[in-house]
Amino acid sequence: MLQKAANELGNTEVSVIEAAAAPSHRVDPGASRALGRVVMRTACLDDLEAIHRLALAGGTGLTNLPPDRAALRRKLIASEAALIDPAARLAGAGILLVAEAEGTAIVGTSCIFPRIGAEWPFYSYRLTRQARSSRAADRRAVQMLLVLANDFDGEAEVGGLFIDPSARQHAIGKLAARSRYMFIAQHRDWFGKRVIAELRGWQDRTGRSPVWEAIGRHFYEMTLAEADRFGALHGNQFIADLGPRHPLYTSLLPPDAQAALGKPHDHGRAAYEMLLREGFRDEGYVDIFDGGPTPIADIDDLAAIRSGCIATFEPRDAEPNVDALVAVGMGVQFRAARLRLAVDGDLVSAVPADARALQLEPGETLRWCPI
Repeated sequence: MLQKAANELGNTEVSVIEAAAAPSHRVDPGASRALGRVVMRTACLDDLEAIHRLALAGGTGLTNLPPDRAALRRKLIASEAALIDPAARLAGAGILLVAEAEGTAIVGTSCIFPRIGAEWPFYSYRLTRQARSSRAADRRAVQMLLVLANDFDGEAEVGGLFIDPSARQHAIGKLAARSRYMFIAQHRDWFGKRVIAELRGWQDRTGRSPVWEAIGRHFYEMTLAEADRFGALHGNQFIADLGPRHPLYTSLLPPDAQAALGKPHDHGRAAYEMLLREGFRDEGYVDIFDGGPTPIADIDDLAAIRSGCIATFEPRDAEPNVDALVAVGMGVQFRAARLRLAVDGDLVSAVPADARALQLEPGETLRWCPI
């Protein structure tokens, strides 16, 4: 989680924390009562102040949303570059999407990284099983090891899912998460074969991470929050400089740390399960700092992509018959929202209000998948 501040656009799937711990700020106290249509779109520099307010709502622990205006500005500039410049994407720049409620309120963010491990190696631990036996002692022993891995360099990553606390009952998290896969499908040649998602590791009620206390604290000599902020602002070279380089036997860790390995934060469990339903697999990779799970998927096997359809929008008087996630546009023009569609083969229509939400024009090509 902490280490992944690729090109200063941190990428933890905080659904990763769809619920950050005890936020001290709210974006819009009235948002939970009066949210209109919510549309996902690409972020721009004009969104800086709204995203900064979200960062304040998130508190600590969000590498993609540090409550630092200058850092957020750099993230937005990197995101805008990634939308138009292949070199920026290859260099590790991420793409930031925002959830915008009808009107002007930004109530959430999510991120897509076409290529990770570009500037610094992308480190994970992988839990592996080692069995040994001794005829002389008539014993067989099985150990679990944490082995430093660099298996995801060049892969894509989704992360940065954060919804303002006052707007969470509107199911915006699912829209924000799945819209990333629609974006990937719209720009399939920007991405390779696989995609990962990092989830925040388990912490107790006091915010203590057993994995960090058992391992990371001894190597980095800082608190988890300090390491989190440092990685978000300065990148992850310090991981390679100071971190452990040899396999660790999990049996040597305290019991609470062993139990926490691969376990998502309580606030991230729903997001973890959503990832698995989408087609991600847990193959034993965990975050090098807090032990959170890092599931992986083949992009073309993701449910939103596998079940996706291409259609043409044609306004007509037809009763909607499908609840759908709909995406249109490329690059800076990308937009996605939940709509009710009337589907007739390769033609779809929607009620005028829904069509206006995505600025749909007659004859426009769109992508949709069932919800």
